[in-house]
Amino acid sequence: MSLSTSRIDKFIAQHLNIARKQVRVIIAQQRVVVDDIVVTHVDQQINKFSVIALDGKVIQRETAHYLMLHKPVGVVCATTDKQHKTVIDLIDESFKKQLHIVGRLDLNTSGLVLLTNDSRWSEALTDPKHKVEKHYQVTLANKLTPEYITAFADGMYFGCEDITTQPARLTILDDYRAHVVLTEGKYHQIKRMFGRFRNPVLALHRSRIGSFELPDSLLPGQYKALDIS
Repeated sequence: MSLSTSRIDKFIAQHLNIARKQVRVIIAQQRVVVDDIVVTHVDQQINKFSVIALDGKVIQRETAHYLMLHKPVGVVCATTDKQHKTVIDLIDESFKKQLHIVGRLDLNTSGLVLLTNDSRWSEALTDPKHKVEKHYQVTLANKLTPEYITAFADGMYFGCEDITTQPARLTILDDYRAHVVLTEGKYHQIKRMFGRFRNPVLALHRSRIGSFELPDSLLPGQYKALDIS
């Protein structure tokens, strides 16, 4: 995935409220620097994280932020909500209003939530064609049997959306607990899949998204910054 880009001359023209022909002169005078390199072409592409300086003064410097959060039950994956506390409410950072949520969880599901202001990163994690694995621990009301494993691996057809789910891995941990791995995220998918067996989900927890695993040390409601290199 790539970030949305625009031309440097358009950015400078809007920033200074001048015509683009005036920007050509400024660039010809080598007064504009992007990411420590002097701009020589008016059509040079920039993005929201490009560091741009004019006459030695930085006029754009936006830092990319990546956070891992342990969402408790009862907190919603939303930026604002009139009834419930949101994952954004749990974050004590000046940049929190810039963030968006990477892979939502419903109100009664706990576990790993990723947040960022980098759309390129979030799209790479959520695009179905990349088949990024999401790991869940599920507690059921009724006993599990081996037929669950086959049904999840085969996929299930949902008539309302006219879709068949992608193959999912189910591992039985004990009579009432399972580990489920999905590569997609349909609406209430896990609950609906167990619903085919008339087996209500009592608790649902996401422990991992791709290579990002929720550590035991990160308690419900806590978050930490991620080093994305």
